[in-house]
Order: sequence, then C-alpha cells, then structure tokens
Amino acid sequence: MNARRINMNASKYLICLGALLSLTVLSGCAEMSLLGHAASEVKGTGSTDRGKVNRGQRKVGKPYQVDNIWYYPAEDPNYNETGIASWYGEPFHGRKTANGAVYDMNQLTAAHKTLPMPTDVRVTNLENGRSIVVTVNDRGPFVHGRIIDLSRRAAQLLGIIRQGTAKVRVELATPGKGQDVRYLAKAETTQEEKKKVTAAPNSKVQTAALEPPKDVKAAPASKTKTLPKPVESKPLAAPGQDQKQVVTVKPVKDSEIFIQAGAFIEYNNANRLSAKLSSLGPTNINQVLVNGQDFYRVRIGPVYTVDEADQLLSKLINSGHTNARIVIE
Repeated sequence: MNARRINMNASKYLICLGALLSLTVLSGCAEMSLLGHAASEVKGTGSTDRGKVNRGQRKVGKPYQVDNIWYYPAEDPNYNETGIASWYGEPFHGRKTANGAVYDMNQLTAAHKTLPMPTDVRVTNLENGRSIVVTVNDRGPFVHGRIIDLSRRAAQLLGIIRQGTAKVRVELATPGKGQDVRYLAKAETTQEEKKKVTAAPNSKVQTAALEPPKDVKAAPASKTKTLPKPVESKPLAAPGQDQKQVVTVKPVKDSEIFIQAGAFIEYNNANRLSAKLSSLGPTNINQVLVNGQDFYRVRIGPVYTVDEADQLLSKLINSGHTNARIVIE
C-alpha cells in the first residue's frame, strides 16, 4: 500500500515537472519571437542621425553618355544652380554608388551628374525654405529636368517625400572649396614651425608679501570673485565622423519655373530661336554676364507645374535642343 502511494506521488511529481518544463519552453519561444520582431522593427527604422556617412573614394570621372546625352564631370568651385530635385530609396538601398560607397537611404547623401565625389552641397527647398547639407557620392538623376537626386532621408527633411519633386537651389556647402567648414579637421603644426619657437625656461618664481611704507594705510582687501570655468570647445569633426542631421529654415521668395532652350553670345541667334519657339509659350531673352562675357539666354515660361515643365522640356529635347533645361527664378 505504501509502495503504491509512493509510485502515485512520484507519477504526479513527474507530470507536474513536465508541465512546468513545457511552459518554460513555450515562454522562451515567445520571448525569442518578440525579440526577433523588435529587432526587425529597429532594423527597418533607420537612424535619425547623419551618422558616419560612407563618402566613398575621391572621384571626378571621365565624360560619359546616357540616353544619347553626354555629361562632363569636372571641378566647379562656384557651382550654384536652381532646378528640380527628386529622390530615390528602397530599390537602391544597400547597393554600391558610383564612387564605391554603399547607398544608405537613411543618410544625407545625393546623386549628381557632374560634381566630383564626394562633395558636400547645400540643398534648399525653394517652396518651404528648408535647407540641409548632403554628400554627393553617386551619379544621376538621368531624368530630363532633374538636377539632383536625394536620399529618402534628405527628401523627408526637406519635405518633398509626398510630391516626389521640388524646386531647389543646390550650391557648394562652402563656395570655392567644395567642402563644408564643419568637416575641416584641425590643422597640424609642422616640425619646422615647432623648431622656430623656443620654449621659455621653466624656472621657479618666489613671491612674498611686502609691508606697506610707514604712515601709509593699506588699502582694504577687495573681495575676489571666482570666474566660471571656460566652456570646453569641441574640435571640428573630420570627414566621415558623426554629424547630426541638421535642418535650417531660411526665408525664400516666390519662384517660377522656366525652360531655358539655349544661351548665345550673339543676340541675333538668341532672337531667332526665341521667335522659333514662340508657339510653345511666352518666350523671353535675358542678358547675363558670365566670366566677363555677355550671354543671351532664351527661356520659355513661366510654367506653373513640374509636369508641365517636364512636357515642355521633352518637346525641346526631341526637337534637337539637347542642352535645354529647367531653371527656377
């Protein structure tokens, strides 16, 4: 009788122990599932900091042709253009760019047809005044009428994700240098400069309080104030180091879209083209001085939507005016 009771108790104990083990395993599986789900969510969100932008290798590149149009990459220390910006994202995420960097749609980067890579440019949305600095490390966009292709994050910060395009100004972050001053590393002192300056001798100076002269009263001791410690200045970050994604907002004027069909040194040539294109819309001739030379620009417009500008530009290019482009003024 006692042996049977012991066997029954042992059986109950084993059953309970099995149930507890099953619950533990199920709990562990559930926990692992939740951790995996959380990890996948974090992976998909991307970083909100500029982070360590993969700038890629320094590259200017040779002339190249896309869709029968030639592009000529070159240094342009005074680059400053207006036009239409677009953006690219998921299909290209993780792929290599034109200068060997890996495209990360959550970093502030961009593609440009001719600027050297990497180059830091400031892009300003002329519709809302938002402005950011992005790193050009890719080639494109190869769509007529687009001057820059932004990463998804850059497009978000500039407020152009929904409509897909926007009127923008693109200029070098530091005109004439092609490099944002925030990325300039601290200059090092050369060995020759170090040798030119001799350090003062490190000798001890003895001090002692002097008695005031006779019949002269000592001035009352003034209370001394403890000055606050100087604020420690942080060194400027060198290229590739962490940078916050900073958006600035500046006032912008109303702007209009034009199609520039050509630019001529001779006014008569510009006048003939203007008359020829008058059937496409209102044309005008603008005189501008570039590097000491007068040019006469033939433009059609203004036009009021990007779609309308795209259609007009396509007509001009298909009719042989391959240098036609969209400008914003």
